[in-house]
Amino acid sequence: MEIILYVSVALIAIAFLVLVIYLSKTLNSLQETLSSVSKTLIGLEKQLDGVTQETTALLQKTNALADDIQDKSKSLNSVVIAVKDVGSTVTKFNGTLKNLTDSFDIQVEENKEKISQIVQWSNVFLELKDKWNAKKVAKKESNSNANEMKRERSK
Repeated sequence: MEIILYVSVALIAIAFLVLVIYLSKTLNSLQETLSSVSKTLIGLEKQLDGVTQETTALLQKTNALADDIQDKSKSLNSVVIAVKDVGSTVTKFNGTLKNLTDSFDIQVEENKEKISQIVQWSNVFLELKDKWNAKKVAKKESNSNANEMKRERSK
């Protein structure tokens, strides 16, 4: 029975040795895995720092662009207001011009008969002027002819 005891202790020792060997291999494998994970995390940290810096720079550029767009929008607002004022002015001018045209048409319609009489009197006046000028020319010609006859007689 003693032998069974020694064999049992030897078997327990061998089993413990096998357990320790496998546990050692597992722990070595775990150490390598954790080392690899550590290196990966260090690389990720560096990449994350780079991404953070780029994101910060991009955010600053975006803020600057937003400010620039806001300034330009304010400038554009003044241009839009000016164009709107020009449109209002043109509309008022068109209204005034229409009123003047309507007023002129009304005046012409009301004074149509007077205008017709003025045109007739103007025609009469022009005819009288033409006759007057014709008489002047005829008188000058007759005076010229009379002077020539006097000269011929005096010769």
